[in-house]
Amino acid sequence: MDQMVINAKTRVTVGKKAAKTLRTTGRIPAVVYNSKGEAVMVDVDEVEFNKVWRSITKTTLVTLNVDGKSSDVFIKDAEYNIRTDKVLHADFFEPAADKKLKVKMKVQYSGTPAGVLKGGYMLKHVPEVIIKAVAKNIPQRIVIDVSKINIGERLCVKDVNLGDGVEVLTPAETCLVSISPAR
Repeated sequence: MDQMVINAKTRVTVGKKAAKTLRTTGRIPAVVYNSKGEAVMVDVDEVEFNKVWRSITKTTLVTLNVDGKSSDVFIKDAEYNIRTDKVLHADFFEPAADKKLKVKMKVQYSGTPAGVLKGGYMLKHVPEVIIKAVAKNIPQRIVIDVSKINIGERLCVKDVNLGDGVEVLTPAETCLVSISPAR
């Protein structure tokens, strides 16, 4: 997937009235936080933000251009009005390039296990794993192929390879999936 880009402008006005004025012009007020805790107020185009926000995961890095200066950020939060189907406010987080982040990620499974095709049942034991990596190495999704697992076999955390630079903090012997025989 190619890198998503959002263009932003620095804003100086604050408050409810300024935010409402921004929203009527098709802009969304937002804040960019960095790893030191500093914040910069910006505003982004509503259409551009929605296009990106609705198609990413929480671990997808997005390029944010603020007045011509680019940085890789995560979209941490978006305040959303469910009645009008509009985003009211967004929060971005700019991680330090060399600092490892600790992230809890859901595990997704692909394929049908061989043991299930023979009449067994697939049991999912742990829905998520904890990983630690630099922001650019964090995977968008953890998808594991379970098609080779037979009846009586288990897939543990130690059997999963997430690539270089990704450290799995969940204990290695933790069982993710097992196939049990039919009763």
